[in-house]
Amino acid sequence: MVSLDSLSLRSPAKLNLFLHIVGRRDDGYHLLQSVFQLIDWCDTLHLKRIPEKEVRRVNPIPGVTPEQDLVVRAANLLKDFCKLEAGVEIDLQKEIPMGAGMGGGSSDAASTLIGLNALWNLNLPNETLCNLGLKLGADVPFFIFGKNAFVEGIGEKIQEISLETPLFLVIFPNQGIATASIFQDPELTRDHAQITIDGFLASPLLFQSNDCQAVAMRICPEVKQALDWINQAVPGSQPRMSGSGSSVFAVLDPKTDTAKLENLLQNLPKGWVGRVVRGLNKNPAYNLISSD
Repeated sequence: MVSLDSLSLRSPAKLNLFLHIVGRRDDGYHLLQSVFQLIDWCDTLHLKRIPEKEVRRVNPIPGVTPEQDLVVRAANLLKDFCKLEAGVEIDLQKEIPMGAGMGGGSSDAASTLIGLNALWNLNLPNETLCNLGLKLGADVPFFIFGKNAFVEGIGEKIQEISLETPLFLVIFPNQGIATASIFQDPELTRDHAQITIDGFLASPLLFQSNDCQAVAMRICPEVKQALDWINQAVPGSQPRMSGSGSSVFAVLDPKTDTAKLENLLQNLPKGWVGRVVRGLNKNPAYNLISSD
C-alpha cells in the first residue's frame, strides 16, 4: 500500500522452467536460454522515508554484511545514480530461502529499485531501472520487467511470454549452492543447441531440462535426494532443479490431492522447506512499474 512516507511490496520468487547454457563470452559470463515463471512464494519489503540522509537496514539478515546486502546496495545505487540526498529505512521479511536458485535476492533488489523510484518520486523509466538492476545481478531486470519471460544472453534479453499459472511443488533441501561453483565447474555443458520462443511455445514439454542439474547433484547430494522425494510423493511429475539450485520443483496435475501433499510436506527431512505454490502472471509490484 502506497502512502506519502512508506511503501510495502511483495517480492516474488521465480522458477526456471528450463535452463540451457548455450555458450560463454570472452569475459567469462555464460550465455543462457530459459523461461522464468513467477510464483507466489514471496518476501515482503517495507520502505519508509526517514529524515536522515542514509540507507538504514533494520532486522538485517544474520551473516550478511551491508556490502553484501542486495537491498542496501540497490538503494545506494539508486541514490548515487540520481545524486539524491534522501533517506530510507528498509525492513525485509524473508520467506524465500537463500541460495535456492529462485531469485529471492534479485527480486528483493528489484523491489527496492521499483519501490524507491515511487517513494522518492523519481519517475525513472523501466529501462533505466533494468540497466541499474543488471549491475546488481543478472536476474534483477527480469523482476523489474515484471512478467513471465523467455530470457537469453546473460539474463538481460527478456521477452514476455504467456504461461499458464499451475500449481507447483517446490522443495528446498536446506543446502544452498554457490552459483560460481556451478558455472566454474569443468563438467558443466556449455554448448546446448539454441531454441526459439516459438519452439518452446509449440512443445513446452520437450524443454524440461536444466544444464546445471548434473553438476549440482554431484556438488550437493541433497539435490538428488529432493528430486527423489518428489518422485516418490508425486509419481510421474518429472521434477527438476530451478536455476543453479538447490531448489527443485514439479508442475502439479490439476487433479493432485493437494491436502494429502500438504500432509506429506509436514514430514520433510529436518531443515528442508517445501511448499505448494501457484504461478503468477505479473510481479505483485507491477502496478508501480507500468500503467498497463
